[in-house]
Amino acid sequence: MSFFRKLKERITTKTDAVTDKFKDGLAKTRNSFSEKVNDLISRYRKVDEEFFEELEEILISADVGVTTVMDLIDILKTEVKKRNIQDPKEVQAVISEKLVELFEIEDGNVEQLNINEEGLTVILFVGVNGVGKTTTIGKLAYKLKHEGKSVLLAAGDTFRAGAIEQLEVWGDRVGVDVIKQSEGSDPAAVMFDALQAAKSRKVDILICDTAGRLQNKVNLMKELEKVKRVIEREVPGAPHEVLLVLDATTGQNAMSQAKQFSEATNVTGIVLTKLDGTAKGGIVLAIRHELQTPVKFVGLGEKVEDLQEFDPEQFVYGLFVEMIDKEIDEGETA
Repeated sequence: MSFFRKLKERITTKTDAVTDKFKDGLAKTRNSFSEKVNDLISRYRKVDEEFFEELEEILISADVGVTTVMDLIDILKTEVKKRNIQDPKEVQAVISEKLVELFEIEDGNVEQLNINEEGLTVILFVGVNGVGKTTTIGKLAYKLKHEGKSVLLAAGDTFRAGAIEQLEVWGDRVGVDVIKQSEGSDPAAVMFDALQAAKSRKVDILICDTAGRLQNKVNLMKELEKVKRVIEREVPGAPHEVLLVLDATTGQNAMSQAKQFSEATNVTGIVLTKLDGTAKGGIVLAIRHELQTPVKFVGLGEKVEDLQEFDPEQFVYGLFVEMIDKEIDEGETA
């Protein structure tokens, strides 16, 4: 059985609604990336060095990242040689297969949230201003509440004008309380209050917002470290997740932010927002491959339910859906 058929079978075991969200959310990337790959394949009669050079350029233009592209091209060359592939059309399935493998992690499914089943789970959100951090917190609160969890929010971004109010709006919208202090307060003090409230109310999950910008990067990172120390002291083993929010539309700039935050705090997962708004969705691959940090959620639209758990197979299917369905249809009619 071909890889495309296996992938389609695995996809059909998942909900159609999720598949549709990935298909729709990746439309811009797919239209750009798949068109270029299809054009490349139609122009070549054989798989040679020139073919791989053009494929390399296509991957880089999709923001896959130079390091990841070089590694992927090496993997593809080895696989093509091993399978003695001559027809460029056969390379399509190999590309899809190897993209899925790039996401695979030996430790199992770490794309899922680390939930503390024995008590309070603390999720700390970090990221620069403007990436959609507060909106993502609101959407995650909605998702967790609909899964039957009790949720509390902590308004730890006390420096950005309007940040507390924005979180309160989201709290009202999804029916979740927000613990806050006045603008300009010490974020660590807000966290302390929120942790006490979460423990006394026996809530399942506390989601903490943090500042995205102080006077300089050093101040921001020191503030995050201070907040993290308070959380660790009050709830041993917490935070259970440190989720870094990145804007997919900023491409390689998002990559550079990821590296900076990973140096300052132990980032356990990435949330990639606005994936539906870019033709360069390859940044997902670059982040996963180069940082070895799992992408936990992706933003595939503006609706409250459009924050989706990242699924490598859904992602690859969303990238190549027309190509996959066409090959399967042709195989059935042959």
